[in-house]
Amino acid sequence: MSILTTVKEVLAASSQNTNRGGGTTESEGGYWCHDCSERVLDLDVEGSEPPTCSECGDEMEFERSAGSTGCAC
Repeated sequence: MSILTTVKEVLAASSQNTNRGGGTTESEGGYWCHDCSERVLDLDVEGSEPPTCSECGDEMEFERSAGSTGCAC
């Protein structure tokens, strides 16, 4: 087995699982402040009100995850 084959197998195995968090609750998206480029995962926000940006104090905007990768990027 060559090193190239080993690397390919490792990369293929690591990309098969879309559950990146390992937890039981999945993220629906994240809150963003586009002016400051700050992001807060929806699972880290308590309550139903959008959080305020820690940099500028403005209300953050919710954006949904694409869903296919498990990432709210």
